[in-house]
Amino acid sequence: MEPFLIVNNIEVIYHNVILVLKGMSLKVDRGQIVTVLGNNGAGKTTTLKAVSGLLKSEDGEVTDGEIVFKGERIDRKYPEEIVRMGIFQVMEGRRVFDELTVEENLIAGGHTNRNRGKMKKDIEIVYSFFPRLKERKSVLAGYISGGEQQMLVIGRGLMSTPSLMLLDEPSMGLSPLLVGEIFRIIQRINKEEGVSILLVEQNARLALSIADHGYVMENGRIVLDDTVEKLRENADVKEFYLGLTEVGKKKSYRDVKHYKRRKRWLT
Repeated sequence: MEPFLIVNNIEVIYHNVILVLKGMSLKVDRGQIVTVLGNNGAGKTTTLKAVSGLLKSEDGEVTDGEIVFKGERIDRKYPEEIVRMGIFQVMEGRRVFDELTVEENLIAGGHTNRNRGKMKKDIEIVYSFFPRLKERKSVLAGYISGGEQQMLVIGRGLMSTPSLMLLDEPSMGLSPLLVGEIFRIIQRINKEEGVSILLVEQNARLALSIADHGYVMENGRIVLDDTVEKLRENADVKEFYLGLTEVGKKKSYRDVKHYKRRKRWLT
C-alpha cells in the first residue's frame, strides 16, 4: 500500500540563502504514529512546516525534492489548501487565541466546516478527549493553565477533522504528570479517530513509547530510521537520546556513521 505521506529527498532554503534541510526523506503510513527525534536546530520543525505549507509565511521554500500526500503533490500548495486536504499542524508553544473563550477557540479551529450541526458534533468529540476543556469552555483561553492550553491547541486541530496531524513538541514546558496525560490522549486520537500523526519531540523516551516508527535527524538530514522497538535497543540511540551514556562522553551521529562506514571499508 502506498504511504499516506511521502517526504522525498527535500531541500529547504530560507531567505534564498540558508540551507536547512539537505535531502530529507520520511514516510507516514495510514494510521501510524511516526516520530522525528533530534536536538535543537536539527531541522525537525522545518520538516513539519514544509509538510503543512507554513514555510511560505517565513520566507522558506522547498527548492528540491517533493512532498506527496494521498498520492497528490503538496509542496507547491498554500497552507489553507493543505488544511482542506486533511493536514493540520499543532505549533510549538501553545498558541491559543488569548481573548477568545475555550469554546470560541475550538470554533475557530473548525472554520473550514460550514455545517453547524457537524461543528457541534466535532466540539463534543473534542470534549470527550479533553473533559477539562468542557469544564472551562466559557473561560478566556489566556487564563487557563499551560496544560489546558496544550489540550486546547490539539483540540482545535481536531476541529479541522484532519487525517494527518503534525505535532510539534507537545511535551514542552509541561509537568511529567500532564505530559503523560497528553500523550495518552494522542494515542487515543490515533486509535479512536484514525488520525495519522507525525510527532516532533525532544523527549525521546516518551515519543518512542507511543510511536510505530522513528527517525533520528541531525543537521538537516535523517541519520537513522527504524521501528521504535529497534530504536529503543539501538546503542547509539540509548547514548544520545535516552541518556544512557558514560559521564562526560560526547559524540554525534555523524561521528558514529563515519566510524562504522570506515570500519566496513577496512574489513
